[in-house]
Amino acid sequence: MSIEKRAAKPPNRLLFFAAILLPPRFTPMSVRYDRRYRTLDKYRFIAGFLAIPLAFYAIFVISPFVQAIYYSLTDWSGGPIANFIGFDNFVKMWEDERFWDSTTTSLTLLVIAPVVTLVLGIFFAYMITAGGRHRKGQAISGVAGSSLYKVVYFFPQVLSVAIIAVVWGRVFNTNAGLVNGGLDLVGIKGPAWLGGEYGLALIAVLTVICWSFVGFYVVLFSAAMGGIPKDIYEAALLDGAGRGTTFFKVTLPLIWDTVRTGWVYMGIQALDSFAIVLVMMPSHAMKVTPVFLYERFREGQFGYATAIGVVLLLLSVVFSLIVMRIGNRDRIEY
Repeated sequence: MSIEKRAAKPPNRLLFFAAILLPPRFTPMSVRYDRRYRTLDKYRFIAGFLAIPLAFYAIFVISPFVQAIYYSLTDWSGGPIANFIGFDNFVKMWEDERFWDSTTTSLTLLVIAPVVTLVLGIFFAYMITAGGRHRKGQAISGVAGSSLYKVVYFFPQVLSVAIIAVVWGRVFNTNAGLVNGGLDLVGIKGPAWLGGEYGLALIAVLTVICWSFVGFYVVLFSAAMGGIPKDIYEAALLDGAGRGTTFFKVTLPLIWDTVRTGWVYMGIQALDSFAIVLVMMPSHAMKVTPVFLYERFREGQFGYATAIGVVLLLLSVVFSLIVMRIGNRDRIEY
């Protein structure tokens, strides 16, 4: 019987469903050429590759989230017993002034740190990629030693966060710090950055966060800018566009997807900022929500601490959705 006749004759329904569970080599010929089977076989092939990764993702990522949501509704204190108490932990959180103080600080960092870091990252990346003098035959050219600058900017990324916090804690030290030492040289008495006013402590933390992450975005945005075809820059140059116009009309729109992704990632990093605040700041000076959560765990209030973690998860999701919504633009293909 020819292939055309086999394809035209519908296979037995029981045989058809049995063939779906069999390896392709054991599929009967009467089923193999059926159009419906070929469609299912395509998705079966894809599902076979995705099954194991999705299983690992469900076990090690989704499952902890589900467990955290469950324990946030209990009075779990670390033992084998966790009594269901509904939304009592969230009501307690709503009435806890310490939670709101820490959350206000975290939200302030969430708003300011990504903007400052991304602006600096885009500026330095553009200077490295297109800030040099126009060379013969090139529409744009980076500054001399641009590869070295990328390494220097990226260097904080290879350091431990704890080391960064300790070093910057010394820099902002009231009596022997580098900042106040420099102010003393010009006749200005340096303030207590870490143990004094809340605003000064916030500036110190913002400085450390931005310094530690800006190098990552310099490299990220430099790579995105390097992928823009030179023909586009040459066309802008022929039209008489200066560097400012080229940046806002050409470069920024073409790397906007990368900027938006970096905005989400940096917001999550700013919302965390656990190690920097815990190591660098005195306990009375300033707290962020992750530090407040850690202290509740240390006190044995595991259910309450898990509820705080669920709130942090929701804040991260809401922030990501807002950024993706606000930053949504028509995709530019090149």
